[in-house]
Amino acid sequence: MLKLYYVPKTRAMRPRWLLEELGVPYELVRMDASKRETRTEAYLGVNPLGHVPALDDDGTTLIESAAIVMYLADKFPEKGLAPGPGTPERGRWYQWIVYAMVTVEPHLATLSELPRPPPQPHSQEVKQAAKERFDKVVAVLEKHLTGREFVVGDRFSAADVVVASVLGWARLSGLLEAFPACASYARAMLARPAAKKARED
Repeated sequence: MLKLYYVPKTRAMRPRWLLEELGVPYELVRMDASKRETRTEAYLGVNPLGHVPALDDDGTTLIESAAIVMYLADKFPEKGLAPGPGTPERGRWYQWIVYAMVTVEPHLATLSELPRPPPQPHSQEVKQAAKERFDKVVAVLEKHLTGREFVVGDRFSAADVVVASVLGWARLSGLLEAFPACASYARAMLARPAAKKARED
């Protein structure tokens, strides 16, 4: 059975959300980071960085939330949460997942001062630069999402899990006031029953 190592209010929400959308059986291994359960020798054997999420699929272990999301979408192709391989839609599916993780999220993390607290608080200059860059890269998503329900094509996909989770974080951080399409999209995606379930502690 699929086993997901999970801490509430972390990036582990993403694969949990997708698992709920897939409707497949899985074991949720809840961990308490405040008790350093992610730093035990046993868990470091699963993820040497001591982070969540991690997925165990009958002995195959994967880390990184977006990688797990893409893997799960491919593992259950009959669920239709990824466009067909080699199609233009599949290319855009990859594009927006990577864009959210690599182009948007690092600036969001800087502005949110993660990890909490950071070893050294970010200077105002660093935060201002991150805000300017964040606004620039989110403007691309704002244009793309205007008039759209989903980030790729005309149906929900695993790309929406990744993009909406990043934009939802930004919305909670008060960073989407100037981006109404992004805010509306994130709100709608996170209102899905599977997303609500994934945010339960």
